[in-house]
This record gives sequence, C-alpha cells and structure tokens, in this order.
Amino acid sequence: MKFYVGNTDFKWYSYLSQINPEDVNFWQPGGKTNFKVISPGSPFLLKLKSPYNAIAGIGFFSSHTFLPISVAWDTFKDRNGCETIDELRTMISNYRAEWWDVNPTIGCIVLTNPIFFEKNDWIEPPTDWAKSIVQGKSYNTEETIGQQIWAKVESCLQKYLFFDVADENKSQLSLEQTDSPLYGKSILAKVRLGQGAFRVLITDAYSRKCSISGERTLPVLEAAHIKPYTKSGPHFISNGLLLRSDLHKLFDSGYLTITDEYKIEVSNRIRQEFENGKDYYQYHGAILRNIPNREIDKPQKTYIEWHNSNVFKP
Repeated sequence: MKFYVGNTDFKWYSYLSQINPEDVNFWQPGGKTNFKVISPGSPFLLKLKSPYNAIAGIGFFSSHTFLPISVAWDTFKDRNGCETIDELRTMISNYRAEWWDVNPTIGCIVLTNPIFFEKNDWIEPPTDWAKSIVQGKSYNTEETIGQQIWAKVESCLQKYLFFDVADENKSQLSLEQTDSPLYGKSILAKVRLGQGAFRVLITDAYSRKCSISGERTLPVLEAAHIKPYTKSGPHFISNGLLLRSDLHKLFDSGYLTITDEYKIEVSNRIRQEFENGKDYYQYHGAILRNIPNREIDKPQKTYIEWHNSNVFKP
C-alpha cells in the first residue's frame, strides 16, 4: 500500500484538531505543481514540522485542484485551518515571496475523515526523513521503512475508530467511484467524502463549467446533489451536477430537472407562479452542455429518477 507523509504546519494542525472537521484543505501556497503522488483513498499522514517532528494525524486523499483563495475559503471555510479568510491570506503570505495578487491561486490537497492524534500518541517520523524535505515523501508498505511506519499508525488508529461495529454492514465507501484501492482494515474501508471534497470533485469533473448554462465563473458555481444528502444521497460524482447558483436553487426547489438522457426539463410552474422564467425556458429540451468523461461519474439514473419523482414540479 502506498501512502504519503506530508510536512504539516503546526498552527494549521492545532486549529483543525479542535473543530473535528469532516474534511480539510491541506493547502499549498503555490498554485502550479500538481499532486499526483498517491491515489484517491490513500492515507496521507500529517507530520508536524520542526520543532515537533512527529506524525500527529492522518487524513485520506480525495483529490487535488487549484483554486483562487476566495473560492478555497468559500468551499472549506474554517476547514482551511483558521477562522477567517484574512488569517488564511496571512498564513499563505508567510510562504510566498511575491504577494501582489489580491486573490491568488493556491494548490488544494483535499483530505477527508481527518484524525488528529493526542500528543502522547504522536509517532516518530520515518528513519530516513531528511531535514531538506520541504513538502513530503511517499512510502510503500512493501518496503521496510514504510511497513514500520504504517504498523505504528495502524496500531494507533485502533484508538480512534469512530464507527460502531454495529454500523459495519451499513458503511459505504464514498471513494468507490474513483480508482482508489480498497483496504481490508475497517478504518480504511469506511472513508467517506465531506461536503468540501464533494464540491471539488464535482467542479473538476464538470470541467469547471455549469452543466446547464456553461457558465465558467467559479464563485457562482455550486455542487448540487441530485438526491439530497439529507435524503441519504451520497457524495458521489454520479449524484451531482455543477450548476450556476440560481439554477441550483431552481433544481433543489423542483422547478427544473434532467432526464436519464441528460435532457433539461423546466417546469411550467415558474411561469404560473412567478409570471416569468424566460431566461430559464431557453434551456428546456436542451442536452446538458457538459458531463463527466468517465462513465461511472455521469449522472446516475437511480438518482435522476428519485429527483423527478420526489422533487420536480411538472
């Protein structure tokens, strides 16, 4: 099994360890280097920088993307590791020599289901960890050092399991729709996506364009569940659409929907109830402008049928 050990800012770690988030943005101050070291679902260990020098937690890699700092804040809020966007700007500026852009793009490594260890459970870093390592390093449990580190982490995790044994048969792996490996241990078999991770995956799966209008302005694009999360709709890409904010509201309110052939249907109720809707009826009967490339990520018929039966107002 391949996993990653990432150099972690203590201030970021300390703040997040107090709020128990469902997912976090392990941000990178630069916005140019892609993170392709591990696959979705793989463990990402949080190794605190000097003077702490200890593995103090773990998250599970969901995806990597680049976002303007304003959109990163809107997506993750305090799960960026601080209370305000101004604090986030300050934290990032400490790592960037040039800071002339008021809304710079940063790298976002999205980690879901983070677990923060108590101090007496912190683990010593790998024996080959060099002071010159800036971002982090990958390891494999098929190699001696990787095996040694993971054995310690795995032992520690038994203390932090947060799902009841009774829930074992009801668990579902939200990352199963990616190419991620499946692990036998219960802590890894129960990785679930958070809302922030879902939004990032949907945004990139739909090429950062509204699936109905084609709008590209990121701040107004939202990840919409076809079957709501509150109704047991999972954080799967196949249960999502990327929609402009007004279209998202209409979709959630039942004034528009899609068919299993990806055609858009706009309800007559807009005209009847609001004596308006010209801007929206132009989409009626049209095919979604863009959908994910992978077949497994395309809107799933089951969720579409649920929305048409339970939400849409014909």
